[in-house]
Amino acid sequence: MPSMQLELKPRQRWQKVLYKKQPFPDNYVDQSFLEKLRKNVHARQYQYWAVVFESGVVIQQLCSVCVFVVIWWYMDVGLLAPQWLFGAGLASSLLGYILFDAIDSGAGRSESGRTRWADLKSSVVFVAFTYGFSPVLKTLTESVSTDTIYAMSAFMLLGHLIFFDYGANAAIVSSTLSLNMAIFASVCLASRLPRSLHAFVMVTFAIQIFALWPTLQKKLKARTPRGYVAITLLFAMAALGGLLTITGVGAVLFSLLLVSISCLCPYCLIRLQLFKNNIHGPWDEAEIKEDLSKFLL
Repeated sequence: MPSMQLELKPRQRWQKVLYKKQPFPDNYVDQSFLEKLRKNVHARQYQYWAVVFESGVVIQQLCSVCVFVVIWWYMDVGLLAPQWLFGAGLASSLLGYILFDAIDSGAGRSESGRTRWADLKSSVVFVAFTYGFSPVLKTLTESVSTDTIYAMSAFMLLGHLIFFDYGANAAIVSSTLSLNMAIFASVCLASRLPRSLHAFVMVTFAIQIFALWPTLQKKLKARTPRGYVAITLLFAMAALGGLLTITGVGAVLFSLLLVSISCLCPYCLIRLQLFKNNIHGPWDEAEIKEDLSKFLL
């Protein structure tokens, strides 16, 4: 009789709770556990040409490093006079300054509240400071061997490319560290040039190409995408042309690198998205979506 009562008693339903004692093992789950299974909830769908467009930032920085090294080599072998480079850099900076304001009709300057007079004073102070310390920069690494200088410069330029802000929200991104590494590399290379005037012009050119040029490119990308693409192509062709005058093999390898980053890597990224299989369900960690800042006051 008792056994019949046990058989007639309905089976207890499993509940996904820890505070209630249930006649099930600790690792038991029923069929409803997988009903909330979701795959690739936060997966992004990429478009090929959109990814190619975004790769232009990487192309720009690679070409900037290439142009910087080519210009340094021209000055080192005497093919480029420092006066010509300083004049060309000054004219380019002035043109870029006008273009920077013309893109948004001065809206960005109005928001920041910075005047042109303040920009002029900052530029004059920087040029005067760099020119005054150029003899120190020239003799700063005399006790260091040339091979060590070249190795340090290559390492710093590589670090500049790694830590540069390409627009990704990642912990490794550090614009300040990236710029400092590029300037350090320019100081190291400038110390191997013939005169202190060469060192002054080289460091000034490094500021223009590693600090001012990316700022203009970022604004062009946001405001005039077509102009940004055109300038990126022209800049890449100029970098390849300059490298070709030094080494043909290096120019071919660099062109293959640019094509791989701008065309092959986006294609691989989109193809690999087909094999993405992230699963989400009741086993995920709990996410607190309520604003808890009021409890911290």
